[in-house]
Amino acid sequence: MLARLWLTGYRAWEVNAYGDQDPKITVIKYTLKNALRPLIEDGLEWVITGGELGVEQWGAAAALELKAAYPQLQVAMMLPFGDFGHQWNEANQTKLQTLAAQVDFSQATSSGPYESPAQLSGYTRFMAQHTDGALMLYDLDFEGKPKFAYQAALAEQARREYPLTLITMPDLEESARDYAENQANEHFQSD
Repeated sequence: MLARLWLTGYRAWEVNAYGDQDPKITVIKYTLKNALRPLIEDGLEWVITGGELGVEQWGAAAALELKAAYPQLQVAMMLPFGDFGHQWNEANQTKLQTLAAQVDFSQATSSGPYESPAQLSGYTRFMAQHTDGALMLYDLDFEGKPKFAYQAALAEQARREYPLTLITMPDLEESARDYAENQANEHFQSD
């Protein structure tokens, strides 16, 4: 049973998704919720993610939305260093601060400001070592920033049982079709 799940994946720019109304974000959140539900029903207690703009923030938001049906679920946002996001524009900084205030726990793995890439690799190791498995929106055919998290999860698998679930681009395409079909059925039933 997974008690603590590391949820991560692509940055917003890597999937070309911008703005809260982007339909890609709707599909990604729908996909993440569908992946999380059976895990929660099987005893998942914590969804632990980071604060990156993209899958991490969308995943935290999706997990928070699931708390209505699964109030026992806890959501944590771990950041790699103390001033994470300080260089972002004001709107994105506000999104991060709002989300950090909504989750059940938020902390930086390194309390100081960004100093070196060692903080990022330390953060990635921390996430793998302090979770029981990982759910990543990552496709090996489309390398990107999640590659480092993927490598950390593989390293963790070499040490212990560490389930890793990848959501790939074909998975997202199938989920988009499923989402569209559900929306059409809901519209048809409401008429």
